Amino acid sequence: MTETSARRGGGMGDEKLEFVTSDGIEPIMTFDQMGLRDDLLRGVYNYGFEKPSAIQQRAVRPIIEGRDVIAQAQSGTGKTSMIALTVCQLVDTSSREVQALILSPTRELAAQTEKVILAIGNFINIQAHSCIGGKSVGEDIRKLEYGVHVVSGTPGRVCDMIKRRTLRTRAIKLLVLDESDEMLSRGFKDQIYDVYRYLPPELQVCLISATLPHEILEMTNKFMTEPVRILVKRDELTLEVHNASVLYCCTYAAFLCNVKYVVNCVL
Repeated sequence: MTETSARRGGGMGDEKLEFVTSDGIEPIMTFDQMGLRDDLLRGVYNYGFEKPSAIQQRAVRPIIEGRDVIAQAQSGTGKTSMIALTVCQLVDTSSREVQALILSPTRELAAQTEKVILAIGNFINIQAHSCIGGKSVGEDIRKLEYGVHVVSGTPGRVCDMIKRRTLRTRAIKLLVLDESDEMLSRGFKDQIYDVYRYLPPELQVCLISATLPHEILEMTNKFMTEPVRILVKRDELTLEVHNASVLYCCTYAAFLCNVKYVVNCVL
């Protein structure tokens, strides 16, 4: 499911999911109650949102309060717009320095995040740029030297821009690791650690992941301070995996039956 199809709220039936959260985390049912600036709210509603998705209800407030957050969320649950609106709320648009950095595993996701930030932040004049492979390095350098508030990129290109001293990190106050499990499975671990070395010590970190393997937990111990946890109940995930397995088995059985029928007809 795309970000567009999740705009009206919910998304992939996420309202039915049960979450295990840190103490004191209560769902906030409307965007109006989240403490967002007026011009940002205008952008949220103009983009087509009516109500927050389940993960947005729980994660937006802790992030804009400056807490480190671990959020368990899959594609289609409104996580990209959650990232966008929290970033838009936190940056100071009067300064043309990079204040938020979002790392994603794919060029497509990094570019999509940039687009959503620009759309939601349209009325606050936010400047965002995607640093991704396949695009002109010269264009990245030009945009970064002109000045942007947010960079959304893949670890390799972002690391390259930092080492070229084109992406200046001194004012970065928020690091978002989006689809962290995907980034680790694609072998970006060393580059993520390399980027982190260049960031200021007083840094807010938000980690978003569909699953929480050991390497993710190791990362949270190194990067994060007393993070708020917003996790899907384990039995909910087990049910999803079980349903997917049943569907696969049924599909495969049907495939075998069709093959057997075709073979018998040929013989």
